Amino acid sequence: MGNSGSAVKVCTDHQGGINWLSLSPDGQRLLTGSEDGTARLWSTADSQCHGHFQGHESYITFCHLENEAAFTCSADHTIRKWDVVTGQCLAIYRGHTSIVNRILVAKDYLFSGSYDRTARCWSVDKEKQIQEFRGHRNCVLTLAHYSSRDVLEEEEEEEEEEEKVSRDLLVTGSTDCTVKVWWVSSGRCYQTLLGHTGAVLCLILDAANRELFSGSTDYTIRTWNIVTGEQLKVFKEHQGSVICLELVNRHLYSGSADRTVKCWLVDTGERIQTYKAHKHSVSTLKYHAGILFTGSGDACARAFNSKSGVLQKIFRGHKFIINCIQIHNELLYTASHDGTLRIWDIRGICKRNKRRLKKERCAQGRGSQKGSLSRLFNNKVGCMVQQENRD
Repeated sequence: MGNSGSAVKVCTDHQGGINWLSLSPDGQRLLTGSEDGTARLWSTADSQCHGHFQGHESYITFCHLENEAAFTCSADHTIRKWDVVTGQCLAIYRGHTSIVNRILVAKDYLFSGSYDRTARCWSVDKEKQIQEFRGHRNCVLTLAHYSSRDVLEEEEEEEEEEEKVSRDLLVTGSTDCTVKVWWVSSGRCYQTLLGHTGAVLCLILDAANRELFSGSTDYTIRTWNIVTGEQLKVFKEHQGSVICLELVNRHLYSGSADRTVKCWLVDTGERIQTYKAHKHSVSTLKYHAGILFTGSGDACARAFNSKSGVLQKIFRGHKFIINCIQIHNELLYTASHDGTLRIWDIRGICKRNKRRLKKERCAQGRGSQKGSLSRLFNNKVGCMVQQENRD
């Protein structure tokens, strides 16, 4: 295992814990949302704060950054849109009657989930509520979005003719133990996915394979067919709530209150790796270039070799739970409830991992070549080879 890392920069501008960290699609900016009721915009080029968004009347629960606009939601029941250049508040979305804890931006839509038991859809530009999704018996904690074009065949789409005005669907996970899929155009519930016996904390969507993954306080992860609503698999080995999920190349990574991350093969349901060493819940995780980065309630971030599970580095310095991590240009950004944004240089472990992957590929190539020659030889003189092996 490598030595403990030290941050190349510590940003202490916030006066309260940082609840979320968002990276813009172009990678040029980061957005932090804080318990102090403000959001701050950071440049990934110089790691300086270039924007301070003030206006919320309570703490910010979540934030989302586009290239030209920033979005924040708050315990003050509102969502705000901000200009990333001027810092001006461009819109306030009002309608929720309790804490707004999650937002999602897709196309021209802004989706939100709240403790008021509803999810809502807003027009990004018109500051107007388009739809309300009502049916959960408790608060909506997590959201996902897809289009039926991504998952339905033509004949299946014809069956949903009334929904053709908009083929967008919203997925919501709730503390009422259910996942619901909604038609955005009508607000009608398309599917209710039943099976969890605890709050649904996280969702990951794989629209191309028609699959949805949900993690819960019932210690399980469940896989669903998002067209039929059928439950496909249940992943049961965690001993605590499943807090976060990451899907990469048909490998599912799950972070849990049991202080571990597990890696599962999606196609078989087999658990192939467990990443230990955390001293508290795993609150966030991110896969990058063959390395699994985690943030924990023990105030440390960690880097694991994703294949072997070996702990490669510990990043120490935060005082409280790490709530979110982002990676850009081989820099690791960690945001914590201690109010700081810390930036870590991960070039060393990335470089070592690339060398290791290159060696493994070369070894596999040599093995494949030997295997091909062996098969050719066996085809020609199989009996002779078998006799030589016995001798």
